[in-house]
Amino acid sequence: MHDDRTLVEARLKRVLDERIRPAVYPASVPLDVAVWNAPGEPVPVAEGLAAEPTATAVGEKWGAPWGTSWFRVTGTVPKEWAGKTVEAILDLGFDENMPGFQCEGLVYRPDGTPVKGLNPRNQWVRVAAPAEGGEEVRLHVEAASNPVILDYHPFLPTQLGDKETAGSEPQYKLERMDLAVFDETVWQLVIDLEVLGELMQELPQDSGRRYDIVRAVGRALDAVDLQDVNGSAAAARAQLEGVLTTPAEPSAHRISAVGHAHIDSAWLWPLRETVRKVARTTSNMTALLEDEPDFVFAMSQAQQWAWIKEHRPEVWAKVKKAVADGRFVPTGGMWVESDTNMPGSEAMARQFVHGKRFFLDEFGVENDEAWLPDTFGFAAGLPQIIKAAGSKWLLTQKISWSQTNRFPHHTFNWEGIDGTRIFTHFPPVDTYNCSMKGSEIAHAAKNFKDKGVARHSLAPTGWGDGGGGTTREMIAKAGRLRDLEGSATVEWETPAAFFEKAEAEYPNAPVWVGELYLELHRATLTSQAGTKQGNRRSEHLLREAELWAATAAVRSPEFTYPYEQLDRVWKTVLVHQFHDILPGSSIAWVHREARATYAAVAQELNGIIDKAQRALAGEGSGALVFNSTPHTRDGVPAGGARAAAVDGAAAIATRADGGFVLDNGLLRVEIDGHGLVVSAYDLVADRETVAPGQVANLPQVHADFPNMWDAWDVDEFYRNTVTDLTEADLVEAGDGASVRVVRTFGGSRLTQVLTLAPGAQRLDIDTEVDWHETEKFLKLAFPLDIHAERYASETQFGHFYRATHTNTSWEAAKFEACNHRFVHMEEPGWGVALVNDSTYGHDVTRTVRAEDSGTTTTVRVSLLRAPRFPDPETDQGVHRFRHALVPGAAIGDAVREGYRINLPERRITGGADVAPLVTVDEDAVVVTAVKLADDGSGDVVVRFHESRGGRAKATLSTGFAAGSVAVTDLLERPLAGVTAPELADDAVSVTLRPFELVTLRFTRG
Repeated sequence: MHDDRTLVEARLKRVLDERIRPAVYPASVPLDVAVWNAPGEPVPVAEGLAAEPTATAVGEKWGAPWGTSWFRVTGTVPKEWAGKTVEAILDLGFDENMPGFQCEGLVYRPDGTPVKGLNPRNQWVRVAAPAEGGEEVRLHVEAASNPVILDYHPFLPTQLGDKETAGSEPQYKLERMDLAVFDETVWQLVIDLEVLGELMQELPQDSGRRYDIVRAVGRALDAVDLQDVNGSAAAARAQLEGVLTTPAEPSAHRISAVGHAHIDSAWLWPLRETVRKVARTTSNMTALLEDEPDFVFAMSQAQQWAWIKEHRPEVWAKVKKAVADGRFVPTGGMWVESDTNMPGSEAMARQFVHGKRFFLDEFGVENDEAWLPDTFGFAAGLPQIIKAAGSKWLLTQKISWSQTNRFPHHTFNWEGIDGTRIFTHFPPVDTYNCSMKGSEIAHAAKNFKDKGVARHSLAPTGWGDGGGGTTREMIAKAGRLRDLEGSATVEWETPAAFFEKAEAEYPNAPVWVGELYLELHRATLTSQAGTKQGNRRSEHLLREAELWAATAAVRSPEFTYPYEQLDRVWKTVLVHQFHDILPGSSIAWVHREARATYAAVAQELNGIIDKAQRALAGEGSGALVFNSTPHTRDGVPAGGARAAAVDGAAAIATRADGGFVLDNGLLRVEIDGHGLVVSAYDLVADRETVAPGQVANLPQVHADFPNMWDAWDVDEFYRNTVTDLTEADLVEAGDGASVRVVRTFGGSRLTQVLTLAPGAQRLDIDTEVDWHETEKFLKLAFPLDIHAERYASETQFGHFYRATHTNTSWEAAKFEACNHRFVHMEEPGWGVALVNDSTYGHDVTRTVRAEDSGTTTTVRVSLLRAPRFPDPETDQGVHRFRHALVPGAAIGDAVREGYRINLPERRITGGADVAPLVTVDEDAVVVTAVKLADDGSGDVVVRFHESRGGRAKATLSTGFAAGSVAVTDLLERPLAGVTAPELADDAVSVTLRPFELVTLRFTRG
């Protein structure tokens, strides 16, 4: 037989496009349209419904950027349509290629009942099925004219990312506002032909199954009367029945489809618009669940659920009913789908605490899975946190975006820094917006790396980011793929049902140890420095507020612990850790609001701290220093207050070759006439820190224009060009043993104060940058005379080691990485730490010197970038950073100095010393939280971990009468099967594994 395959395929495409799809709506009549444009920000639904609109028509422009227009559409179903299915087709001016990135709408009935969302791939609203004829139709559409930020030519700078600069030019044009007859038989024929046509393309060209489909499709097209598609559609479908009912091979890959709508809590739109995106999508999904009995929809991010409850009670009622029916599934157990690299230990824990507690309180549902499809890599401390929250599984997708190395597994056990293992799945479909295309399903089956030992994978299915979620077309395709020869099988399932099957079939899944590093989006560790600084400072202020409020509540009957206030502030900080806010990849509006929010958070938390400390200090004129760090500081115990005592002195002298020498008996620092550190001599160890012939604290500027994803990416070639800022405008002695250095470059100014404090084996570096560069990357370099093949970066509840070499492509790809408060490198017996108060990105490289064959290990901290998309004014203005170089530091010193620089001492006057509420007699054991239990019982909760990577024994004593103690999970629930340590004389003894995390709950006697 002659090969006519390509002829049939081409015929199928044209007939579908030009004849069959248009016949889905064979008859239509226009609706009358009127519009009211809301002034300013969105208005309540009742106000939008009550507003008096003015007449408009299809073809008219509407929608200033970030505006809201309320459309009223009215009409009458023609009498001759009696018995037919009638739908309203409401096209606001959609581009079907951009679901989620443009205008959207939510349809209401006149009484305010939400009907469903309007999106580029979801423009229909069911009016009657069947119609009686003569029905009056009246619908209202709350339409958001969100501008297109990420256009066909992506990453172009735009002023549309902030309502203050976006202008008022209408963005959209009404395309269609009709009542139409919906022919379900033709629609089903479209789905039949799409499924078979897409499957046909994925089968081998010499496959008998492919030719079975070719022949059946040819017969079906022969049966279509092109002048009467509606009358012949049933006959055409009959020709396809045989090839659509042939069952899949027993060995076929099995896909669990989960209805999904990945909605970024902010990104190319502000937080307030996400509230409406979620309302539109959940309205769509609750309506679809009513029509499709097999469909299951899962939604993560408790904050998004809370927004519906708070802002859209009419939508919330439908959501609650769907959850009760078991088909609208809370998933993930986190407050938002946060970044996991940068959030600190307690913040990462609280993401799970607040997320899981919301689902438990509202629905009685506890998640076993963490759901983070779009997060930009995963810190090595996360597995322990997931387990401590009472969960056991993780799903993500983003690692498939890595540019250099392909991850070797799709299903595996992920082992964190303490040895905890979490069963993890990367969907091989390689998207979190699966639409049930044949190419996607075939890719999942072919791509799955665990063939032969596992067979199940998951496919998050639906348009995200306001695209409306899963569509009826996707569900119809999945129904045909449930058991179809040549395809993977598809079944709608909850995430938990998938994980149970996957774990059961793969009991000996391979293990991946350490971080899940995304080889992409590395610049998110630096972009939008103000947002990152706001996060870091908020985390530490929350630590202080809980510590001192708990201490005051236990010690002072007049002080009331601010449960509700702290809960609210925590949630505010947590939402700003979302994976496009904290990483700096959102529009200008988002970051402008974030800066204001962090300022308000700081003011509120400082108020709590001040009130608690004054309640503790009492009346008097004694000078008290409050120490919020987990280590004794200048004689002040951790978590206590008393007069501080500093031993020693520091001196400054003029250097013979220009510049200055700082000396405090522990460290001697030489700063040359250019303001650069040429020596940092450890007098205790009798050893130099700075590599021979090099200078430290060297500012460097790189050109920074990545190939794409401007705010997200820094490409390795940025290193090819660098300007060392060696010239100084001013180098002068400052207050005490300090040197002030001023440099100007480009349009910017950099001012530093380098200080050597008495009794401290560290050089403090305060940096102020008035930044006015474009597409530049500013770093601060410290070339160290140390031989280290690996170095430690602090992460949640411990630290993680990375290589300094580039032996393999896996190490080479980590040319920019994340740390929290410190990085540390070490030779046996001697090390160096570099600590910071608000930066995350860094790089570490090593060279071998020709002169003496010694190794220079260079640490560079990343300070500022200047990308132009999506915020064209990223980081312009004044920024202040604090760093400290700590020669001779062991890992414990790095931990201590990291806390010190992030938790400055607070001085007030009072009448008596304040004893700590909790003390620990071993510095390796670090207390990360002291608070009162969230349930209002008055119990004291203490969370701590081993911080150095070794075994630790410690005695934890309470500064109050303790009645009992229990070991709990992060949600402060006693752990089943775990014996609590014996409580004797208000103290317990604990033994910890390396990096082990423990939460104890004490009742008060």
